[in-house]
Amino acid sequence: MSSQTILIIEDDESIRDSVEILLESEGFLVLKAASGEQGLSMLTGNTDLVILDIMLPGMSGYQVCEEIRKISVVPILFLTARSAEEDKVLGFSLGGDDYLVKPFSYVELSSRIHAMLRRHKEYDSSASRISTCSEKWLEHNGIKINTCKNEVFIDGNEVSLTETEYQILLLLISTSDKIFSAQELYEAVWNETYLQDSSNTVMVHIRKLRTKIEKNPQEPRRVLTIWGKGYKIG
Repeated sequence: MSSQTILIIEDDESIRDSVEILLESEGFLVLKAASGEQGLSMLTGNTDLVILDIMLPGMSGYQVCEEIRKISVVPILFLTARSAEEDKVLGFSLGGDDYLVKPFSYVELSSRIHAMLRRHKEYDSSASRISTCSEKWLEHNGIKINTCKNEVFIDGNEVSLTETEYQILLLLISTSDKIFSAQELYEAVWNETYLQDSSNTVMVHIRKLRTKIEKNPQEPRRVLTIWGKGYKIG
Protein backbone atom coordinates (compact mmCIF):
# COMPACT_ATOMS: atom_id res chain seq x y z
CA MET A 1 0.00 0.00 0.00
CA SER A 2 1.12 3.55 -0.72
CA SER A 3 2.23 5.93 2.05
CA GLN A 4 2.27 8.98 -0.21
CA THR A 5 0.52 12.16 0.92
CA ILE A 6 -2.12 13.94 -1.18
CA LEU A 7 -3.48 17.38 -0.30
CA ILE A 8 -7.03 18.16 -1.46
CA ILE A 9 -7.89 21.87 -1.69
CA GLU A 10 -11.62 21.94 -2.40
CA ASP A 11 -14.45 23.99 -0.87
CA ASP A 12 -17.17 21.42 -1.64
CA GLU A 13 -17.27 19.17 1.44
CA SER A 14 -18.98 16.29 -0.36
CA ILE A 15 -16.26 16.17 -3.03
CA ARG A 16 -13.50 16.47 -0.43
CA ASP A 17 -14.92 13.59 1.57
CA SER A 18 -15.66 11.32 -1.40
CA VAL A 19 -12.19 11.83 -2.89
CA GLU A 20 -10.67 11.23 0.54
CA ILE A 21 -12.49 7.89 0.82
CA LEU A 22 -11.28 6.86 -2.64
CA LEU A 23 -7.66 7.78 -1.95
CA GLU A 24 -7.54 6.29 1.54
CA SER A 25 -8.88 3.02 0.13
CA GLU A 26 -5.77 3.00 -2.10
CA GLY A 27 -3.45 3.60 0.84
CA PHE A 28 -2.78 7.32 0.48
CA LEU A 29 -2.51 9.69 3.42
CA VAL A 30 -5.02 12.46 2.71
CA LEU A 31 -5.01 16.05 3.95
CA LYS A 32 -8.01 18.30 3.30
CA ALA A 33 -8.37 22.06 3.04
CA ALA A 34 -11.51 24.10 2.34
CA SER A 35 -9.69 27.21 1.07
CA GLY A 36 -6.53 28.17 -0.72
CA GLU A 37 -5.06 29.87 2.32
CA GLN A 38 -5.65 26.79 4.45
CA GLY A 39 -4.21 24.55 1.78
CA LEU A 40 -1.01 26.58 1.50
CA SER A 41 -0.55 26.40 5.26
CA MET A 42 -0.81 22.61 5.09
CA LEU A 43 1.63 22.15 2.20
CA THR A 44 4.94 20.64 3.28
CA GLY A 45 7.96 19.03 1.69
CA ASN A 46 6.29 15.67 2.34
CA THR A 47 3.29 16.48 0.12
CA ASP A 48 3.43 14.22 -2.95
CA LEU A 49 0.50 15.65 -4.96
CA VAL A 50 -2.07 18.46 -4.74
CA ILE A 51 -5.66 18.21 -6.01
CA LEU A 52 -6.80 21.80 -6.53
CA ASP A 53 -10.16 23.37 -7.31
CA ILE A 54 -10.20 26.70 -9.16
CA MET A 55 -13.31 28.35 -7.74
CA LEU A 56 -12.36 28.70 -4.09
CA PRO A 57 -13.38 31.27 -1.46
CA GLY A 58 -10.72 33.95 -1.07
CA MET A 59 -7.71 32.96 -3.18
CA SER A 60 -8.59 31.29 -6.46
CA GLY A 61 -7.04 27.98 -7.44
CA TYR A 62 -4.96 29.84 -10.02
CA GLN A 63 -3.48 32.06 -7.30
CA VAL A 64 -2.83 29.03 -5.09
CA CYS A 65 -1.04 27.30 -7.97
CA GLU A 66 1.19 30.35 -8.49
CA GLU A 67 2.09 30.42 -4.79
CA ILE A 68 2.86 26.70 -4.73
CA ARG A 69 5.13 27.02 -7.75
CA LYS A 70 7.21 29.64 -5.94
CA ILE A 71 8.28 27.02 -3.40
CA SER A 72 7.59 23.55 -4.78
CA VAL A 73 7.52 21.34 -7.89
CA VAL A 74 4.88 19.06 -6.35
CA PRO A 75 2.47 17.73 -9.04
CA ILE A 76 -0.77 19.73 -9.21
CA LEU A 77 -4.03 18.34 -10.59
CA PHE A 78 -6.74 20.91 -11.24
CA LEU A 79 -10.15 19.36 -10.44
CA THR A 80 -12.77 21.89 -11.49
CA ALA A 81 -16.08 22.55 -13.19
CA ARG A 82 -14.44 25.09 -15.52
CA SER A 83 -14.08 23.35 -18.87
CA ALA A 84 -13.24 26.16 -21.32
CA GLU A 85 -9.98 25.79 -23.24
CA GLU A 86 -8.72 29.16 -21.99
CA ASP A 87 -9.13 27.93 -18.40
CA LYS A 88 -7.02 24.87 -19.18
CA VAL A 89 -4.39 26.95 -20.95
CA LEU A 90 -4.15 29.26 -17.95
CA GLY A 91 -3.97 26.34 -15.54
CA PHE A 92 -1.13 24.70 -17.43
CA SER A 93 0.72 27.99 -17.95
CA LEU A 94 0.68 28.68 -14.20
CA GLY A 95 2.31 25.35 -13.50
CA GLY A 96 -0.52 22.84 -13.30
CA ASP A 97 0.41 19.32 -14.40
CA ASP A 98 -3.02 17.96 -15.29
CA TYR A 99 -6.64 19.10 -15.54
CA LEU A 100 -9.79 17.08 -14.88
CA VAL A 101 -13.27 18.52 -15.34
CA LYS A 102 -16.21 17.90 -12.99
CA PRO A 103 -18.26 15.75 -13.01
CA PHE A 104 -15.53 13.16 -13.18
CA SER A 105 -15.09 9.42 -13.03
CA TYR A 106 -13.35 8.15 -9.90
CA VAL A 107 -11.62 5.56 -12.07
CA GLU A 108 -10.19 8.31 -14.25
CA LEU A 109 -9.23 10.42 -11.22
CA SER A 110 -7.36 7.47 -9.74
CA SER A 111 -5.66 6.78 -13.08
CA ARG A 112 -4.56 10.42 -13.44
CA ILE A 113 -3.18 10.53 -9.89
CA HIS A 114 -1.15 7.34 -10.28
CA ALA A 115 0.18 8.51 -13.66
CA MET A 116 1.21 11.91 -12.27
CA LEU A 117 2.99 10.34 -9.31
CA ARG A 118 4.75 7.90 -11.62
CA ARG A 119 5.87 10.70 -13.96
CA HIS A 120 7.11 12.78 -11.07
CA LYS A 121 9.13 9.87 -9.76
CA GLU A 122 10.59 9.27 -13.22
CA TYR A 123 11.38 12.98 -13.56
CA ASP A 124 13.23 12.95 -10.24
CA SER A 125 15.18 9.90 -11.37
CA SER A 126 16.02 11.55 -14.70
CA ALA A 127 17.12 14.73 -12.96
CA SER A 128 19.49 12.76 -10.76
CA ARG A 129 21.06 11.24 -13.89
CA ILE A 130 21.66 14.52 -15.72
CA SER A 131 25.25 14.74 -14.47
CA THR A 132 26.04 11.44 -16.21
CA CYS A 133 24.35 12.45 -19.47
CA SER A 134 26.67 13.11 -22.39
CA GLU A 135 25.58 16.64 -23.30
CA LYS A 136 24.33 16.98 -26.83
CA TRP A 137 22.56 19.78 -28.66
CA LEU A 138 20.08 19.33 -31.50
CA GLU A 139 19.37 22.14 -33.97
CA HIS A 140 16.49 22.51 -36.40
CA ASN A 141 14.92 25.53 -38.10
CA GLY A 142 16.28 28.08 -35.63
CA ILE A 143 15.69 25.85 -32.59
CA LYS A 144 18.60 24.67 -30.46
CA ILE A 145 17.77 22.22 -27.68
CA ASN A 146 19.89 20.49 -25.05
CA THR A 147 19.10 16.76 -24.95
CA CYS A 148 20.20 16.41 -21.31
CA LYS A 149 18.33 19.24 -19.65
CA ASN A 150 15.66 21.82 -20.26
CA GLU A 151 17.69 24.42 -22.16
CA VAL A 152 16.18 25.77 -25.38
CA PHE A 153 17.20 28.63 -27.66
CA ILE A 154 14.99 30.06 -30.41
CA ASP A 155 16.87 32.10 -33.01
CA GLY A 156 19.66 32.57 -30.47
CA ASN A 157 17.38 33.66 -27.60
CA GLU A 158 16.83 31.39 -24.60
CA VAL A 159 13.19 30.52 -23.87
CA SER A 160 11.65 29.04 -20.74
CA LEU A 161 9.61 25.89 -21.32
CA THR A 162 7.74 23.73 -18.83
CA GLU A 163 9.08 20.20 -18.54
CA THR A 164 6.17 18.85 -20.62
CA GLU A 165 6.70 21.46 -23.36
CA TYR A 166 10.40 20.59 -23.38
CA GLN A 167 9.69 16.87 -23.70
CA ILE A 168 7.27 17.48 -26.60
CA LEU A 169 9.78 19.66 -28.44
CA LEU A 170 12.64 17.24 -27.81
CA LEU A 171 10.59 14.33 -29.14
CA LEU A 172 9.58 16.22 -32.29
CA ILE A 173 13.12 17.39 -33.03
CA SER A 174 14.65 13.99 -32.28
CA THR A 175 12.33 12.43 -34.88
CA SER A 176 11.87 15.35 -37.25
CA ASP A 177 10.79 13.14 -40.14
CA LYS A 178 7.84 11.64 -38.25
CA ILE A 179 4.27 12.91 -37.95
CA PHE A 180 2.83 12.17 -34.49
CA SER A 181 -0.87 11.70 -33.97
CA ALA A 182 -2.29 13.19 -30.76
CA GLN A 183 -2.44 9.67 -29.31
CA GLU A 184 1.17 8.87 -30.18
CA LEU A 185 2.38 12.18 -28.78
CA TYR A 186 0.39 11.78 -25.57
CA GLU A 187 1.50 8.23 -24.88
CA ALA A 188 5.15 9.04 -25.64
CA VAL A 189 5.36 12.21 -23.53
CA TRP A 190 2.84 11.58 -20.76
CA ASN A 191 3.69 7.87 -20.67
CA GLU A 192 0.13 6.81 -19.93
CA THR A 193 -2.91 5.41 -21.72
CA TYR A 194 -4.67 7.75 -24.14
CA LEU A 195 -8.15 8.65 -22.85
CA GLN A 196 -11.15 10.50 -24.25
CA ASP A 197 -9.98 14.04 -23.43
CA SER A 198 -6.25 13.40 -23.86
CA SER A 199 -6.35 14.98 -27.32
CA ASN A 200 -7.43 18.27 -25.78
CA THR A 201 -4.56 18.08 -23.30
CA VAL A 202 -2.12 17.66 -26.20
CA MET A 203 -3.64 20.56 -28.13
CA VAL A 204 -3.45 22.89 -25.11
CA HIS A 205 0.26 22.12 -24.63
CA ILE A 206 0.98 22.49 -28.37
CA ARG A 207 -0.78 25.84 -28.32
CA LYS A 208 1.34 27.06 -25.39
CA LEU A 209 4.50 25.72 -27.01
CA ARG A 210 3.71 27.62 -30.21
CA THR A 211 3.30 30.90 -28.32
CA LYS A 212 6.85 30.47 -27.01
CA ILE A 213 8.71 29.37 -30.13
CA GLU A 214 6.79 30.83 -33.09
CA LYS A 215 7.03 34.40 -34.37
CA ASN A 216 3.36 34.13 -35.29
CA PRO A 217 1.60 31.29 -33.42
CA GLN A 218 -1.40 31.61 -35.77
CA GLU A 219 0.83 30.74 -38.73
CA PRO A 220 3.27 28.22 -37.27
CA ARG A 221 6.38 27.33 -39.22
CA ARG A 222 8.04 25.15 -36.58
CA VAL A 223 5.45 22.95 -34.82
CA LEU A 224 3.04 22.08 -37.61
CA THR A 225 -0.24 20.23 -37.95
CA ILE A 226 0.00 18.25 -41.18
CA TRP A 227 -3.37 18.07 -42.95
CA GLY A 228 -5.11 16.96 -39.78
CA LYS A 229 -2.94 13.84 -39.50
CA GLY A 230 -0.85 15.01 -36.55
CA TYR A 231 2.09 17.11 -35.43
CA LYS A 232 5.65 17.39 -36.68
CA ILE A 233 8.53 19.82 -36.50
CA GLY A 234 8.77 22.08 -39.53
